[in-house]
Amino acid sequence: MSAGQLPRWVDYGLIPFLNLAAAFLVSGLVVILIGENPLDAVQILLWGSLGYAEGFGFTLFYATNFIFTGLAVAVAFHAGLFNIGGEGQAYVGGLGVAIACLALDRYVPWYVTLPFAIAGSAIAGAAWAFIPAWLQAKRGSHVVITTIMFNYISFSLMVYLLNNALKKPGSMQPETRTFEDGGRIPFLNDLFPSLGFGYAPVNLSLMVALAACVLVWLLIWRTKLGYEIRSFGANATAAIYAGISPVRIIVITMLISGGLAGMMAINEIMGSQHRLLIDFVTGYGFVGIAVALMGRAHPVGIVLASILFGMLYQGGAELSFEMPNITRDMIIVIQGLVILFAGALEHMFRPAIMRLFTPARALRAKEA
Repeated sequence: MSAGQLPRWVDYGLIPFLNLAAAFLVSGLVVILIGENPLDAVQILLWGSLGYAEGFGFTLFYATNFIFTGLAVAVAFHAGLFNIGGEGQAYVGGLGVAIACLALDRYVPWYVTLPFAIAGSAIAGAAWAFIPAWLQAKRGSHVVITTIMFNYISFSLMVYLLNNALKKPGSMQPETRTFEDGGRIPFLNDLFPSLGFGYAPVNLSLMVALAACVLVWLLIWRTKLGYEIRSFGANATAAIYAGISPVRIIVITMLISGGLAGMMAINEIMGSQHRLLIDFVTGYGFVGIAVALMGRAHPVGIVLASILFGMLYQGGAELSFEMPNITRDMIIVIQGLVILFAGALEHMFRPAIMRLFTPARALRAKEA
């Protein structure tokens, strides 16, 4: 182990655990301040998200969204890019899903519609990421600024479309018509009643998300393109001297990232809502940033972090019901603390841990 390096189990396991423990410790202090028992709150949160089959189904449903947006952010991370536009890319991805479902749902079964919905969501999300990618690669416009701008543009675009071209005839609601059976992914409870998921909307898009994790792992760690992406992210100057085109890497990486974010809409639009409507994204794109940070931009870590945030979403709903003093706003505070410690304060424990695990000679050499 060279100077400055940590064992993998420390970097990918111990440090995220300490960050998470610190976040929950501070959250416990907040719960005490409002007059509730933090141990009871933790028990309710765990029971509501994992303690019974239907609650676990909701946890998996939320986790599916986070897997897609977390993968989107992670792919960009590996190229040294910060794609903060997952919210808008997922929103526009819903347009791709809706077009496929509205065109095919009355004529073919769902398993014929699904590949077209996946392609439509990925193409729409990638297209929405293309302009920020091109501006970064060709004009030097910072991708954070342009993707934030495109988030707001996507919100206005979808409001316009859902109030005009895509609006259900004769309806006052800004939404499309409800999809027929050919545009609906089956719930896992319908396919496997023995799971006991009840009314939880977890559906087969969970399998699509897990397949995306495998494909991202293969892309980043087992292909030439993935090696070029990681090389460019580690040292852009050296990568350029080695013959790697920065324009090509930036554009391709952002297209993949946007496509993954767009695929989140499969779970919400085709798997749960069964229609395109306003604000179906509800912050999943931004939480994906924390998921990618906590998961160390690795698919396995992203799956685990997604389940954690799924637990916070579902367990938080149970918690606000069982403990009225803990409102939904308090749950958002707890989620924010997890994001804070997993992201902004990620290096808080690292210096001390490095002193524990880095050989003394290597540490002295680094300090010298």
